[in-house]
Amino acid sequence: MVVIAQPVEQDLEALVLRVFLKSIDVLGGLSKLADYKTLTWLPSLARAVYCVVLREEYFKTEEEIAQRVGLTIQTVRNILRADPNMVMEKLKRLEELIEEERKELKVHTAGGVAKLAYKLVKEGQEESKVFLQYCEKVAYALDVPWAYMVLKRLKGTDFPINSAEAILDKLENVYIKGRSAKEVIQELEFPIKNPAELLHKIKENLKMHGLE
Repeated sequence: MVVIAQPVEQDLEALVLRVFLKSIDVLGGLSKLADYKTLTWLPSLARAVYCVVLREEYFKTEEEIAQRVGLTIQTVRNILRADPNMVMEKLKRLEELIEEERKELKVHTAGGVAKLAYKLVKEGQEESKVFLQYCEKVAYALDVPWAYMVLKRLKGTDFPINSAEAILDKLENVYIKGRSAKEVIQELEFPIKNPAELLHKIKENLKMHGLE
């Protein structure tokens, strides 16, 4: 009997949030949505993102997703069958899209945006500034001073980061568990796709030096 291991959902919320933030970016950002009075799209977008992540990352069935997200199986099916390429064409005529779907984003459109955002996140093409701000707030809330300071210094940095040299100057006089941040950064493997990956690699480096 062959047993197929299923991925653990420990990082589900983090990935959903990242894809959700990217999907907002795909639609032009929160400011544009507010300007066009289409912030009502966000709930539909969030549900679509959950569906796409559960399917693509955790291989959940349509029935499992429907039960988890609180949608009908047909709605989940429509989201998962959405065509990102068709949505990209719609986004080129954003004003027309807004006029057609002002009150609520249609299921197919939300699914297409979510699929596109998921693909971009997996490729490392995240809205780094928004995600950086989020990570910074989390680090502050969790009282992880070195993480908060590193992220604060890296404000305005574009990800992915391809080499240590690209950020060394910004980390002057920053120390991580007693070690120079510049020294730690130089020991990491690059490229680094996003702020979360940077913090993870720093944490692994600390473990290696017995400084967890």
